[in-house]
Amino acid sequence: MANKLIDIVDISKSFRDNLVLDNLNLHIHENEFLTLLGPSGCGKTTLLRILGGFETPDTGKIIFENKDITTLAPNKRALNTVFQKYALFSHMNVADNIAFGLKINGKSDAYIKDKIAYALKLVNLDGFAERTPDSLSGGQQQRIAIARAIVNEPKVLLLDEPLGALDLKLRQDMQYELIRLKNELGITFIYVTHDQEEALTMSDTIVVMNQGYIQQIGSPEDIYNEPQNAFVADFIGESNILSATMIEDKLVKILGVNFPCVDVGFGKMRPVDAVIRPEDIDLLKPDEGSLNGVVTHLIFKGVHYEMEVTANNFEWLVHSTTMVPVGTQVSISVDPFNIQIMKKPESEDAEAIAVEE
Repeated sequence: MANKLIDIVDISKSFRDNLVLDNLNLHIHENEFLTLLGPSGCGKTTLLRILGGFETPDTGKIIFENKDITTLAPNKRALNTVFQKYALFSHMNVADNIAFGLKINGKSDAYIKDKIAYALKLVNLDGFAERTPDSLSGGQQQRIAIARAIVNEPKVLLLDEPLGALDLKLRQDMQYELIRLKNELGITFIYVTHDQEEALTMSDTIVVMNQGYIQQIGSPEDIYNEPQNAFVADFIGESNILSATMIEDKLVKILGVNFPCVDVGFGKMRPVDAVIRPEDIDLLKPDEGSLNGVVTHLIFKGVHYEMEVTANNFEWLVHSTTMVPVGTQVSISVDPFNIQIMKKPESEDAEAIAVEE
C-alpha cells in the first residue's frame, strides 16, 4: 500500500439542525483513485468541500502530509477541485482559462506556454487554445476544466460529480480518460459520485456513505461481492436481500429452506440478512434446485435477460443469458459461495460501519 497522504480525523459538520457528517474518519493514500459514493444528501460533497477548503468542519481535523490544513485557504492547499459546473471563464479563451492559476502564482510566460501545450495534449485537445468555452461541447469543456486543474501540479485532484452533465457514451469515454490521466500523472484522485457503475469502473477504493456515516470501505470487487450491510448490497448493483436464520456455520435457512453457504461465526439460530446477486442464481428444471417457482416477468437487457421468479412468496430477481419464458415452472439453485451473510443491524445507526484501517 502506498504512503498515507491524507488523514480525515473525527470530522463532523451540521447545517443548522441537519447533521451532514457524523464523526467521520478516513485515510487516503498516495496515487489512489478513491471514490466517495452514496445517495444525494449522504455528505459526500460536503466532505469534498471540506477537503478543498470551501467548508470548515464543526469538529475534527484534515491532516495533509502530516500537517493540519483544516483552516487553510483553498488556494494554499496542494489540492485542486473540478466541479460539475465547470466554472470556465466565458470571456477568456481556452489557453487563458488553463493559465489562470499559473498567472496568479506569478509563473513566467514561457513556463505558462509550455504548461498550456502540455495540458492540452494530455486531455487530447491539441489546437484548441484559441477557442472559447461556449464553442466547446460538454465533454470538451470538462477536459479544459481538468486541464486547468492539473497544470497547477496538485498532489490531489478533487472531482465533484464532474461527468454528471454528459450523455452516457461521452461519460463512459471520460471515465477511461480519467483513469488514463490518473495513471499518467501519478496524483491522487478523490471523486464524488452517486453513480455505482462509475465508481466500480474507475476506483481503486470505494467509500460508501449514507446519512453522514461511512458504511463500507473496500475495492470495487469487495464492495460488490462482500457487502457489509443491506444498504451497501442494495445500493451497489441489484440484489435479492432476504431475512434469514443462520442455523449453524455454513448453513442458512432462507424462506423456510436450508441453503449451504460458506459463512461462519454468526452463531446458531441467529437472525441474519442474506444477499444473493441476480446473476448468481441458476434456473433449473422443477425439483432440481433448492426451491420451486415460476417465471413471472421477463425483460431483454441486451447483455442478459432480466427475469422475476416467484418462489415461496418472494419475487426473486434473476439475470441470465438464457431466456426462460414467462409462465415456465423452474427451480432456484445458488452456489454456496454466492450467498453473502450479513448481521442484522440492531438499530438504524448501527447500519453505519465503524471503519478503522
